[in-house]
Amino acid sequence: MKELDSAHWARAWPYPRPDQPPVARPGEAEHTVSVWLLPKFSMLTLFCLLEPLRVANRFGRALFAWQLLSSDGEAVVASNGVRIDADGALGEAGDCEMLMAISSYQAEATVTAADRAVLRQVAAHGGRVGGLDTAPFILARAGLLEHQRVALHWESVPAFREEFPHIAISPARFEFADRRLTGSGGAAGIDMMLQWIESDYGPALANAVGRQLVHQRVPEEDALQGPGQQRLDRLPRAVVRALAIMEAHLGQALAIPEICRLVGQSQRQLTRLFVGHFGETPKQCYLGMRLDLARRILADSRCRVTEAALATGFTNMAHFSRAYQARFGERPSRTGERGMR
Repeated sequence: MKELDSAHWARAWPYPRPDQPPVARPGEAEHTVSVWLLPKFSMLTLFCLLEPLRVANRFGRALFAWQLLSSDGEAVVASNGVRIDADGALGEAGDCEMLMAISSYQAEATVTAADRAVLRQVAAHGGRVGGLDTAPFILARAGLLEHQRVALHWESVPAFREEFPHIAISPARFEFADRRLTGSGGAAGIDMMLQWIESDYGPALANAVGRQLVHQRVPEEDALQGPGQQRLDRLPRAVVRALAIMEAHLGQALAIPEICRLVGQSQRQLTRLFVGHFGETPKQCYLGMRLDLARRILADSRCRVTEAALATGFTNMAHFSRAYQARFGERPSRTGERGMR
């Protein structure tokens, strides 16, 4: 697509035309996005993906169209219980310009070998293939993310790293490569689509769409995801350093005295700081971080309980099971069973 004069959009249509149809049909627009919805997908992720495209159409002509697909062509129930009708089945998609998969809970539960074959076929014919939220798991299992930087929801990162240790994980909310698109889901879809609009039609249109959505675009370097991105500048330096050491050694747990030595604080002083800021001792906080990681691995991957325990530094399975049940109110095997469904 030849980029238009970016000043055209700001000069001609500073506001969307009220008479412009906001939704184009596939084949009637310059671009068509095929969206594959998996059961229990995130409704927010779907809306954030499509709304920038809808608004862009109202600034002059039919730029974007989309079709919703399901594995069998039937309606799909989102994670909030709302049923969304599909326009067709994934196997009938044909040659797609862009195929985006959206999933959330239990991403792989209903995916078949035939579904993965469709993804590979679209990629082989030069189409863009993407996945949001937990859908990068599906793309990776189809062999489509080799030599790619992958962005996905931060809760799924430990399980993804465990299953695909050779694939680079990006801390960004989305990665928009030439033929592969991955993202954390939710509001990150807005920025991903605004980047697409900007790359094809210039920054003026992208900024105008952002204003209509009352959305402030955030530079990726300022928008890293995950709980670790909270305001660490408000914590004492010793606490920040201790947390970083714990985070770096979740798979091979260090003794608390060793962490204190690396931080340069006495155990008594570091305990006072942790209790004051978190209400937990360093040992309790460290144990919770490792258990949280184990739970994410069990929920989002095919790992066995023993593998999840070893991956988070537990060598005594009885201790791991007791600590896990005390924190989450269920046995680790129960979490793993749900992740496999």
